[in-house]
Amino acid sequence: MSATVVVAGAAMAGLRAAEQLRAAGWTGPITLLGDEPHMPYNRPPLSKEVLAGKAPFESLAFRPRTSVADVRWRLGSTVVAADLDRRTVRLDDGETLAYAGLVVATGMRPRRLRCPGPLSGRHTVRTLDDAQGLRAALTRPGAKVVVVGAGFIGCEVAATAVALGAAEVTVVDPQPLPMVGPLGDLLARALLGRHEQRGVRFALGRGVAAFEGEEHVTGVVLDDGTVLPADVVVESVGSVANTEWLDGNGLDLSDGVLTDEHLRAGGRPEVVAVGDVARFPNARYDGVPRRVEHWSIPTDTAKHAARVLAAHLAGEDPGRAPFAPLPTFWSDQHDFRVQSFGAPALGKDDVRVLEGDPDGDVLAGYHTGGRLVGVVALGGPAAAAAAARHRAALLQQPAPTA
Repeated sequence: MSATVVVAGAAMAGLRAAEQLRAAGWTGPITLLGDEPHMPYNRPPLSKEVLAGKAPFESLAFRPRTSVADVRWRLGSTVVAADLDRRTVRLDDGETLAYAGLVVATGMRPRRLRCPGPLSGRHTVRTLDDAQGLRAALTRPGAKVVVVGAGFIGCEVAATAVALGAAEVTVVDPQPLPMVGPLGDLLARALLGRHEQRGVRFALGRGVAAFEGEEHVTGVVLDDGTVLPADVVVESVGSVANTEWLDGNGLDLSDGVLTDEHLRAGGRPEVVAVGDVARFPNARYDGVPRRVEHWSIPTDTAKHAARVLAAHLAGEDPGRAPFAPLPTFWSDQHDFRVQSFGAPALGKDDVRVLEGDPDGDVLAGYHTGGRLVGVVALGGPAAAAAAARHRAALLQQPAPTA
């Protein structure tokens, strides 16, 4: 049996897993497999600074710690299958690698719309190559842009497109408000007003029926028959977990990789999942397994999973408290920021203004059963700082009782 740890996925989560394995005492070989040709880089700037032309790739690339200088990188290598009983993975070139420990870090890919019409002119934003291609389209004079999806990426791209001077920017979403899923009605309504004031148009409560054009998109047909002129379309309609390579191994892959409270998959102590592909219970809240697509999660999951895996490989009992991270997200749009700590989506039925006013800088608290489970700030630096002041209180909240 190979004494190698294979990390399937060479983005941020994979890199952090390798670094944390070394920190946890694993001195054996580590092989990282990634389908992109690039070394790990920071993804949040792709929909903002990279699109705006303010951030070259060199500024995005992470600097690996010296502890992983001996790690074997296999970039441009896609994992296509795994046999967890035999502890092997197979690559797209047919090569099979054996492992003693496996870290699942294959992340997500953008969901695509299945509508009739041409493909040319339709973009997603997940990789560096995606962002570079979209920037070239957005910087053409007179660009008419339709963004499908009013979530994080959609709102950020719309704000960047306006700043780049696009002739028209329209956001389409079946929901009644932008980012209403993570924010709830109060702040989502305030967010809508801020975008409209800066020139973004919205077609809310609407879906896409088709795309017009012969070889290249010229318009977006909505489900009520409205046609929006467009030569650039950005599809930001959610993500799909990259888990097909794990099919046939008895894992729950219905939404990412289901793990236990220590990020172990399928009851296998030698297999852990990290990053936004992991669906884990969070003891800090209700213990319901969920995926969390926030920037802090790759590092948080890697730290815990690496210690658990390293202990198993050393024949030791992990003996650790359940994984219970405090999720964090932020989103820069136009000249303001959305900053969150905790799990506001769990408390959208009880939202209270803690500081400020929705028409200006505002801090909202999200509650479940009267218990504060998250805070979200909307506005400038002072609002973000107000949210940060509540971080310690959220961390000190006792776990709910059954």
